[in-house]
Amino acid sequence: MNVLYNIGIAALKIAAKCAAMHSAKIKKMVNGQAQTFDVLSRGITSADRGNVVWIHAASLGEFEQGRPLIEMIKRNSPGQKILLTFFSPSGYEVRKDYKGADVVCYLPFDTPANARRFIDMVSPRMAIFVKYEFWGNYLQQLFRRQVPTYIISSIFRRNQAFFRPYGGMFRRMLDCFTRIYVQDEGSRQLLSSIGVNDVTVAGDTRFDRVSDILATCKPFPVVEQFAASSPFTLIMGSSWQPDEDIVIPYFNSHPGMKLIIAPHEFDDARLSDLKQRISRPTLLYSEATEENISSADCLIIDCFGILSSCYRYAQAAYVGGGFGVGIHNLNEAAVYGIPVVFGPNHSKFKEAHDLIECGGGFSINGKDDFVKIADRLTTDPQFLSTSGKAAGDYIKQHLGATKLIYNEIFQ
Repeated sequence: MNVLYNIGIAALKIAAKCAAMHSAKIKKMVNGQAQTFDVLSRGITSADRGNVVWIHAASLGEFEQGRPLIEMIKRNSPGQKILLTFFSPSGYEVRKDYKGADVVCYLPFDTPANARRFIDMVSPRMAIFVKYEFWGNYLQQLFRRQVPTYIISSIFRRNQAFFRPYGGMFRRMLDCFTRIYVQDEGSRQLLSSIGVNDVTVAGDTRFDRVSDILATCKPFPVVEQFAASSPFTLIMGSSWQPDEDIVIPYFNSHPGMKLIIAPHEFDDARLSDLKQRISRPTLLYSEATEENISSADCLIIDCFGILSSCYRYAQAAYVGGGFGVGIHNLNEAAVYGIPVVFGPNHSKFKEAHDLIECGGGFSINGKDDFVKIADRLTTDPQFLSTSGKAAGDYIKQHLGATKLIYNEIFQ
C-alpha cells in the first residue's frame, strides 16, 4: 500500500497501545494481537500449508454472518482446516472457543511486515472476508500470491471512499478480490460504476444463520416460565442506556406487560444501574429459578449466547443500538415472527428499511414514538399478529445466500 495508508495504520497502532492503558477492552485486543503469531505457530503446521481456509470477521456481528458458511464448509468437508480471525475483542472474546474453526486468533494491525508474516505462516488456500474490513496490505499479499480472495454479504453505499474522487487507493483494494458477493443490486451497480464487475448479488447470509438458530434453538425453561404468565412480553435485545431510557419508563407504568432485557454489556456497575431504574420486581437470569421466577416482572439476561433463542418467548422485540452507532441484529428477532422496534440510526442496514416497508419493523425517534407503537402492539391483537407475520415472512423470502456462495466458491 502507499505511504499515507501505512502511516495511518502505524498511527492507529500507536493510538491503540495508548488507549489500552485506560481501556480494558482495547488492552485485550493489543495483548491478543501480540499472541497471534504464537497461536499460528502452534495451530498451523507445515502439513496444513495450502489447505487452510482463512475467514476474517471484524467482530461478533460479522462472525454471525460468516458462521453459516463456516458450518457448511465443515459439514461438506470435515477435514478442511479453518482459521478464524477477529479484529475486535467483542468478537474474539465471545467466540475464541468456537468449535467450528480449528484456529481462532486476533488479526494483527495491517502493517506490511505483519501482512507478509501472517500470510507466510498461514499459506491459505483461500481467504474469505465477511461484509466489511478492507485491509490493504493483507489484500495485496493475497493478490500477489494468487490466493483466491472473496468478500461475502457485503453492502456498498455511494458515500463510501471507494466512490469518491480521492478513493483510488481504496478502489485498488477491491481489485484484489477474486469475487465480491453483495447483498443487493444497488451495491452491484455502484461497483460496476467504478469498473468492478466480478460481483454476484447473493443476498445476506445472516438470514440463513437466524434460520439455523430457529431450527436448533435450545429451550430455556426459566425464561419460558417467566413469559408464559403474561399476555404480552417485550424483549429488549442488545440494549444501551438510550434504548433503556425509552423502554423502561413505559414498562414501569404498564403492569400488564413483562420485560426481558439483554443489555449489550453487563458488568456489575451496569447491572446495578439498570436495576435501580426499574421500579417493578426484577431478577437476573443468573439468579432465576423455577421457584422465584414467578415473582419477577422483569428478567435481565446477564450472560452471552442465549438472546437469539430467547426472542421466541416474546410477543414483540425492541432491538438496541439505534440511538448510537447503529442497530444490532434485527433478523434474530424477526425470524420468530414477531414485530421489531428500533431506533433511528439504521441507514446502513438494508433489513431495517425492508422490515419497515413490509410492515414487520418500526423505527422510532424517541419516547413519544415508542409509546404510540407500544400502545398499539399491546392493545391491538390483529395488528400484532399481522406485523409479526410480515417480519417472519420477510426472513423466509431471503434465505439461500450461503448455499449460493458455497456452490460458487467450492464447487
